[in-house]
Order: sequence, then C-alpha cells, then structure tokens
Amino acid sequence: MKFEFGKSLVAAAFGLTLMSGAAFAVSAEGTWMSADGGTKVRIAKCGGERLCGRVVWLNVPNDPATGKPKTDKHNPDQAKRSRPLIGVPVVNGLRPSGEGKWSGQIYNADDGKTYQANVTVVSANAMRVEGCVLGFLCKGQTWKRAD
Repeated sequence: MKFEFGKSLVAAAFGLTLMSGAAFAVSAEGTWMSADGGTKVRIAKCGGERLCGRVVWLNVPNDPATGKPKTDKHNPDQAKRSRPLIGVPVVNGLRPSGEGKWSGQIYNADDGKTYQANVTVVSANAMRVEGCVLGFLCKGQTWKRAD
C-alpha cells in the first residue's frame, strides 16, 4: 500500500508540473506597454501563426517643440518620416520558435532600424522583448500587459 501511495504522489506531482507549465503558455496577443511606460503596442495575428504589432498609444503623443503628433522621423525611407508614430508597425512577422516564444523582426522608431527579434511570454502579464544584431548581440526589455 505504501508503494502505491508513493506512485500516486509522484503521478500527482508530475500532473501539477504539467499544469503549471501550461499556465505559462500564454499568448503574446494583446496590448503591451514598453518598459519605460511610453508606448503601447497591440500584437495580433497577421497571417497563419505569425504575429505583428502596431503602436496604438504614446504617453507623449505630440512633439513638445512643435505641438504636432510625433512622427517616424528616423525612418530610413524618407517618404515615411512624416507619418505619425501611432499606427506604425513595429513588430513584424513573429513566428513561433518554442513554448511561449516567437522570432521575427522589430522596428525601433528611436533609431529607424529594424532588428531580429525574440519575444518570450514569461507570465500572463510580462513579455521579454529582445532586439538582436548579427543574431547574438541582443538588448532587451520586459513589456507589461496593458489590456
């Protein structure tokens, strides 16, 4: 009888481990706030399993110097430099790359460059976002769920 109890205990512990792992398999879809609290990005499906995201809110939406909406002034495409930042796609073509992980591209409007991106949902309300150069020089921050 003791042996059976031990097997049941092990089976229960294994089941709890599987359930807790499933609890962290949270979708990256939704609205996320950047680490500095200045930007909200809405991430949604954009074709099959791919995810994309656009700026939907800025803490300071207008340029303090001009009073006009902030623009994508660092974009390498001169024709896009006058477009308002709200609505700019910043997360592009993220594809699943593991449990709660996606890889694709991220656009940094602060410097006008696009980087390889890795996104990992670390909890129901936190997501690690990394931009990488050459695939291994990465810089990241944690975004908080805003919806």
